[in-house]
Amino acid sequence: MSEVDYVLGQSERAARRLELQDKHFAAPSESLLDGLALRPHDRVVELGCGPGGLTKRILKRLGSTGVVVGVDASAGLLEQAKQALGNAGSGRFEPVQADISKPGSWLDGADVLLGRAVLHHVPIAEFLLGRLRATLRPGTRVGFLEPDFRRPLAHLAYRESTGRPELAPLLVFAKAINDLYSAWRISPAVGASLAQTMEDAGYSNVRHAWHPFATDESVIENMQMIYDEVRDTFASLEIITPGEIEEEKKRLAALPVGTLPPVWGLHEVTAVV
Repeated sequence: MSEVDYVLGQSERAARRLELQDKHFAAPSESLLDGLALRPHDRVVELGCGPGGLTKRILKRLGSTGVVVGVDASAGLLEQAKQALGNAGSGRFEPVQADISKPGSWLDGADVLLGRAVLHHVPIAEFLLGRLRATLRPGTRVGFLEPDFRRPLAHLAYRESTGRPELAPLLVFAKAINDLYSAWRISPAVGASLAQTMEDAGYSNVRHAWHPFATDESVIENMQMIYDEVRDTFASLEIITPGEIEEEKKRLAALPVGTLPPVWGLHEVTAVV
């Protein structure tokens, strides 16, 4: 995944959205780190570390000999991570600017490899997962959190069709995101099949959990920020026009928060090489 290929942008506004997203991801993130049984001295390689939201949680679990190698395509987001992680914990943060879809020397010596909301930005992510198993040393613990905007669609569509027409803007958003990922030929549904894919690739001790998010005020805000962030991309791909985006943002703002079904969630998968 190169810097220019990252669908949702690299701006400071994008970093603010990722900070908000980190709050949504708090419980699943801690669950992932629990499942990976981080040790104080571990060398952890994080794919797509961005501005350091998950990295901060990792560093708090490491001791003075622990290291997080944060790999990201964006020099700007890596710089933000360095600034944000100065006092995050006893462990050391080592930023690496690289294309995560091409395993490199930054994987050497890894005890743990993980990523949060990153695989779906990689074209045919299953290919990368196979290459990672071939590259990592036996015993390396591996874990991912991957978002899914497709699994909730069946329930949303059913509810919208049987007396909840106000749910339509949630369906519009989820469909637009999936159309965007499909247009970019990346992997929007990788999380749904991730556990089986890793088993098929020969990883052992594969475990899976699903974490749906309540559609609260912060989730609505995050959806509106995504609309703003990729407004031009949506328009250029003829997925949704700027005018339609403004109308959808208003409809999202008017939703009766507290009565809404999930519009997305996270797949948590851990395994061992």
